[in-house]
Amino acid sequence: MTKEFVDYDYITHPVGEIWTFEKTNFLPYEDGLTLHVIQHERNQVYRFQWREEEQAAILTDFETYVLEIND
Repeated sequence: MTKEFVDYDYITHPVGEIWTFEKTNFLPYEDGLTLHVIQHERNQVYRFQWREEEQAAILTDFETYVLEIND
């Protein structure tokens, strides 16, 4: 992470956290976005809600929070 943020489940993701992206799922009826990643060699799921009062600002500008690294 290049900028700290808090997801839907109130998990703080600090600067320097590293993930390997796997996939996303979108739940339209709740504006929910589930991010599937590998972190510390374990599958992790982080949830977001694409609503103004929740994590819409993070999701709309996600590239300022994470940095893509290609090996």
